[in-house]
Amino acid sequence: MSTKDELGREFDERPWGNFTVLDDQRFDHKIKRLVVNPGQRLSYQRHAKRSEHWFVVNGVAVVTLDGVEHEVPAGSSIDVALGQAHRVENRGHDPLIFIEVQHGTYFGEDDIERLEDDYGRVK
Repeated sequence: MSTKDELGREFDERPWGNFTVLDDQRFDHKIKRLVVNPGQRLSYQRHAKRSEHWFVVNGVAVVTLDGVEHEVPAGSSIDVALGQAHRVENRGHDPLIFIEVQHGTYFGEDDIERLEDDYGRVK
């Protein structure tokens, strides 16, 4: 369940860390700041209605795209295509922080098809 941060932005705690919505005023994109705690990872998932661009601000992201791992250090970025299976993991000792720009036609959390999940959320 999402709440609001001190600036009134949507904020949501997840088992792997948290995210803050930085911008969702337009119909064609949404921007989030994600924090992945050390040793945690998001579900292996895909989206039917959006692509994503991730820019790593802090730490090293281990990104899996269609079964292939990529290391993405701070200052670098990676793209997730529409429908592409993906996951991000923090194998480091500090929080992994990245900015996610979603582009598409729908940005609801129900556009997540979880393929694998460490927290029992696969339907």
